[in-house]
Amino acid sequence: MRTLLPVLVACIVAVTAAQADSLNIRTIGSYDTPDIAYGLTVVGNYAYVADYGSGLRVIDVSNPHSPFETGYYDTSDYARGVAVSGNYAYVAYGYSGLRVVDISNPYSPVEVGACGMPDYAWGVVVSGNHAFVAAEDAGLQVVDVSNPHLPVIVGGCGTTSSAVGLAVADSHAYVAALGAGLRVIDVSNLSDPVEVGSYVPSDIAYSVAVSGSYAYVGNYDGLRIVDVSNPSSPVEVDSFSTAMAVMGVAITGNRAWLGNENGGIRVLDVANPAAPVELGYYGDAGGYGMVVSGSYAYAASWSSGLRIYEYYGAGVEEGSTLHASRSTLYAGPTVVRGVLELAPASSHKPQAASCLLDAAGRRVAELHPGPNDVSRLEAGVYFVRGPGAGVRGRGDVRKVVITR
Repeated sequence: MRTLLPVLVACIVAVTAAQADSLNIRTIGSYDTPDIAYGLTVVGNYAYVADYGSGLRVIDVSNPHSPFETGYYDTSDYARGVAVSGNYAYVAYGYSGLRVVDISNPYSPVEVGACGMPDYAWGVVVSGNHAFVAAEDAGLQVVDVSNPHLPVIVGGCGTTSSAVGLAVADSHAYVAALGAGLRVIDVSNLSDPVEVGSYVPSDIAYSVAVSGSYAYVGNYDGLRIVDVSNPSSPVEVDSFSTAMAVMGVAITGNRAWLGNENGGIRVLDVANPAAPVELGYYGDAGGYGMVVSGSYAYAASWSSGLRIYEYYGAGVEEGSTLHASRSTLYAGPTVVRGVLELAPASSHKPQAASCLLDAAGRRVAELHPGPNDVSRLEAGVYFVRGPGAGVRGRGDVRKVVITR
């Protein structure tokens, strides 16, 4: 089964790159790998990319604005996923199974061990001395890697349909199994993992990340948020539609980063998992694997290799505009706990009216200098139109994001 990933036809209208940045995410660096980047992980100053027919690529991201490749390891098969533990990268290598690569010298990675799989290896997670492999129709496979030179399968559990993505947390493996949805497997006994629960949505599950009591499942048409506090009875609490497949999910704090196959990158506020709110997106090439490390998000892009993004929005101004009439910068609006703060009036500057517009340009509130209560408004993107905006180019129009 080699045609698991959907081929989606999407029409993305981008007016300018600057407008893509205006939705709170900017791209700050990239490295074009030789083939299709499917999976990645980031450890320290290096990104490790599973680059399909070009194998494992090691990329120095110590300067995220200018990443460069230091070395690579390749075989005749296809790299789909990668995890790193210590000095070793564990690569899900299709029909070649699990490959163990010594990366202690990032300029010269070398294979030191391998373990065949009963079916095609799609994804891998390493926890302690064990690697967990999503092995398509063979489901979840557990591999003892205490000796990286001699990895060996010690257990496995079927998943009804093809296992292609996974996450591991608190003695459970969460497997994205295409039409079989999310499968929850108890791995407390590594030699005899047992499925204890499942959640089957109406579409296809490709990816999964777990944070706290929730599993975030990337599906054919968006994200499903599933309460797994009771692993034997997962329950969907909400969903977010992206109209295309979410191939990669990464959770950091209260934010979920989504990699859409053909629709760029999105970031959601999931502080309340039952009511996710979109904070921004960047509409360039799609993303498969997603990782957040430090201040940056990293995506394995099907068309442009490694992409590095920065989120800078949520209730802050996009930029500062120098007024023609003075040499000081206008203090942009911010939103904190339901209060939109505008620059206060000064003794030499009279109070001037501003207004708040919704994304369609409709006036929704009158604003005054100082604090303004906007707690009654729905979460979303708004625009503050300052005094004189639109009159011979003078004044300011600034975007703010109201969150809950």
